[in-house]
Amino acid sequence: MITVSVKWQKELFKDVELDMTQPPYVFKWHLFDLTGVPPERQKIMVKGGLLKDDADWSTLGVKTGQKLMMMGTADEIVESPEKGTVFVEDLPEEEQVIAVGHTAGLFNLGNTCYMNSTLQCLHSVPDLKSALIKYSHLGRSNDVDQTSHMLTIATRDLFNELDKSVKPVAPMQFWMVLRKKYPQFGQLHNGVFMQQDAEECWAQLLYTLSQSLRSPESSENPDDAVKALFGIELSSRVHCHESSEESSETESVYSLKCHISHEVNHLHEGLKHGLKSELEKASPALGRSAIFLKDSCINALPRYLTVQFVRFFWKRESNQKAKILRKVGYPLVLDVYDFCSENLRKKLESPRQILRNEEGKKFGLKVSEKSSVDKESDAQMPDAEGSSSGGGEPSVVPMEEGEKKTQMTGIYDLVAVLTHKGRSADSGHYVGWVKQENGKWIEYDDDNPKPRVEDDITKLSGGGDWHMAYIIMYKARVVSV
Repeated sequence: MITVSVKWQKELFKDVELDMTQPPYVFKWHLFDLTGVPPERQKIMVKGGLLKDDADWSTLGVKTGQKLMMMGTADEIVESPEKGTVFVEDLPEEEQVIAVGHTAGLFNLGNTCYMNSTLQCLHSVPDLKSALIKYSHLGRSNDVDQTSHMLTIATRDLFNELDKSVKPVAPMQFWMVLRKKYPQFGQLHNGVFMQQDAEECWAQLLYTLSQSLRSPESSENPDDAVKALFGIELSSRVHCHESSEESSETESVYSLKCHISHEVNHLHEGLKHGLKSELEKASPALGRSAIFLKDSCINALPRYLTVQFVRFFWKRESNQKAKILRKVGYPLVLDVYDFCSENLRKKLESPRQILRNEEGKKFGLKVSEKSSVDKESDAQMPDAEGSSSGGGEPSVVPMEEGEKKTQMTGIYDLVAVLTHKGRSADSGHYVGWVKQENGKWIEYDDDNPKPRVEDDITKLSGGGDWHMAYIIMYKARVVSV
């Protein structure tokens, strides 16, 4: 890393950082932040002529303290008319966001659509933004490393910038810190950053935030904000048919897996497959390795339920990642009661009945005060797909919201979809589709947000070369108790 001076029009920018291990277009994005001149308009004079996006710094002889000359015009600033109608462009940016109805897009910094789509989906979680705002350097735990701290700060600052802007934002600082924390996202091919897996980016970012946003109120029971928002507790029975050995285990994960096969046409079926697996391990009773079956069920639910469609696999013949294009439908409203443990189902019963009653009142239906256990034949939850015919009821660990206590119901509404278009995880294009607070959907295709309708969202189920769901996120319906 060296520093140079950049002369642009009448301004001189001193001590501008230049990372000679990165392609020149990364430096141009940095100058865009300083000057407002888009990279495609920048003309930077170096040895041999104009600086090209893919030039090799080592051949240009740029040294510390060198002065570079840049030409180019910045984006025009729309000025308010002295009189007359006030247009959206004339409002302060915070008011523009409200008027437009959605926040800003993100510039693609070179195959960074996997990162942009991940950020837009997670940015839609208000509770995560609140936890990030509370985070400060002084509150950083000693067991959180510096790069994790920096990535948390960069996430907080970027989310804050997105909330205040309608113009596209260049996530340069976040991207630089992400590559420092997880070097795999900085892989180059022919001098260009490679496409990466959005699911890996999503998982790594959540893992980092889970470490940073943990406030140790007590050493034994720290307040884990990320686990409360996204953590799914699974209870599993592991057994071997050969030896009759059996054991149980619990684990916390941040997403459920929807496994895809020729038998799977809907999310509900894929989740059933995902909660069952085979593993080979040593059997003390047999004195050798044996196949064990693992059956899992949900024992605690999160406020935001994430599901990954397992679409990518390694194709040995071509020695590369391949993609399962099969169409797998998913509902706008998901009921996970069938996937819950018996203990959790009992906890869900009372809040679930409260929700039924609330929904019934909206339609002018009379509601009974009987226990939900006695109401097996009552009206089913409106719009809920995959619900149990046994009339189970939702609830989980109570959640604090102000002075009110709320409980889970096991019913979830779709709020975000991350899609992939293309045949391989190492190529193609990622896009985030996010439901706004006003109920409208926005397609965040890098720096170009576009309004969408629900029909567009349900068409992302696959079956061709169009964008298809890779990660989906649901928000829990809760009731006050």
